[in-house]
This record gives sequence, C-alpha cells and structure tokens, in this order.
Amino acid sequence: MDEPRDAAPAADERDAVPGDGRPETASQRADRNWNELLQEFRVFQTGTQIVAAFLLTLPFQQRFGELPPFDVGVYIVLVLLAVLITLLALAPVALHRILFHRRMKEQLVSYGSRLLIVCLAAASLLFTGIVMFIVDFLLGTGAGFVAAAVVFAVVVVLWIVVPLVIRRRAIRTLRSGAA
Repeated sequence: MDEPRDAAPAADERDAVPGDGRPETASQRADRNWNELLQEFRVFQTGTQIVAAFLLTLPFQQRFGELPPFDVGVYIVLVLLAVLITLLALAPVALHRILFHRRMKEQLVSYGSRLLIVCLAAASLLFTGIVMFIVDFLLGTGAGFVAAAVVFAVVVVLWIVVPLVIRRRAIRTLRSGAA
C-alpha cells in the first residue's frame, strides 16, 4: 500500500541542514563529506609520499656520511615524522575497513577530519624541517634556521590565517544579510 503524499518524511529523509542550499539527508551529507575528505587525503598523501621517498634516498648518497651529528639527528627526526604522517594519513582507511557497513559514516567523517588536521600540522613541521635540513647543509646552520622560519611563517599564513580571515568575512556577511 502506498504512503500518503503528505506524510512527514522519515528522519533520514529530512534535509540535514535546512536552508543551507543543499537539500540532502544526513546520510547523503555524510557520504559527500566522506568523499570530500578522501579527496583531500589523496592530495595530501601524494605530496608527503614524494617527500618521504626523497628522504629515504639520502643515506645512499656519497656525501651523507659527511653530515655533522646535528644534521643526522635532524634527518632521523624528519624520517620519523614522514613515517608518522603516512601512518596517520592511512588511519581513516583502516577505520573505514573496520567500520564498513556499520552505519557510522558521520563518526568516520569526524575522526577523519581531525586526523587530517593533525596530518597538516605534522606536515608543516616536516616541510619546515626539510627546508632547514637542506639549507643548513648547503649554506650553514644560521641560513637553515632563517629559511625554516620563512617556510613556517608561510605555512601559518596560508593554512591558518587566510582560512580564518575568509571564515570571519563569511560570518560577517551572513550576519549582515540576516539583519
């Protein structure tokens, strides 16, 4: 027997966030958010995998044995950081496999989002450290620290300041439009 047309939609069929311009159910929203998150991880992983591969080739270079103890220590920290980032970036995949078909997509999205933020923070340290390592080797420790500070400042501006400014402007625009 058909349901009457004016019956209220089931809880999962309602618009997850009414008025946001995306008429989608909570499940559809979770699926979309999960797919967007996976795409972000794909982009992120490509860059960090290239960096990790670069790091893993260095000990096999002739001049690696000439590195002072400080540079060897920095190198080991960078390798460990690259491995940690790789493991963190793969964690959502493992979690998804374990929670597959358990109707926990919203939890996956929440956990994955937090993991990606941690990955980005760790990657900022990795990229800063790699620049310091290379410039230190080529030009000296002082230049290495200056170059690292510049890279870190660029990361902070691009990954934190700019998004916060954009978000603040959007909130102001919404508030002024609602008034």
